[in-house]
Amino acid sequence: MRPQPAPRKRTKTSLLSGKASASPPKTDRRVRRTRDVLGDALVELMHVKPFHAITVQNVLDRAAVGRSTFYTHYRDKNDLFLSDVDDFFEGMAGLLARRGEVSNRVAPVCELFAHVAEQREFHAALVAAGKIHDVLETGQGHLARAIDQRLAARQPGHAMPFTHRRAVAHALAGALLSLLSWWIGSGMTASPEEMDDVYHRLVWLGVSGGARH
Repeated sequence: MRPQPAPRKRTKTSLLSGKASASPPKTDRRVRRTRDVLGDALVELMHVKPFHAITVQNVLDRAAVGRSTFYTHYRDKNDLFLSDVDDFFEGMAGLLARRGEVSNRVAPVCELFAHVAEQREFHAALVAAGKIHDVLETGQGHLARAIDQRLAARQPGHAMPFTHRRAVAHALAGALLSLLSWWIGSGMTASPEEMDDVYHRLVWLGVSGGARH
């Protein structure tokens, strides 16, 4: 779900929230930059040719990175792709927490939908490449964990048993991605803000019996 690179700090998260607001990077800056450049190159290529036709050498040529450097970080182009998807959803799912947002929202629905709307051509490329299932599966895992944390942070009076909460979070993440797929298929006629409201009405109808606290 990453966008085509444009002037950027790092589109996986900076387009939405600013990388500086995220937690400290897991890797040093030079390693992060190398991975970013490789990811950007792959995404650029996916805008102009089918995924199956892209070779590691194509990525290396566009990124101006050596083969040994590539294989220091990734097994193959699919490993690079999945790593980029994982990074994107890790950043997106944690967006509300990084902002310190105090609200009833359990997921950044508006931001995710707006991002997808801007990158509809890339979404089509993911579908054509047969990668959309991998993207959604990865997204559900990250979103479920973030939703679980948001639910756990609610007032003690509304606390759920741990197992119940984890199951609900997983279901809510699935519902979010299902709603996103429906929205794309219906032509994205509703605004991301409207879809955020629809989703969170659904959330609190299920979690709190229709009461939004």
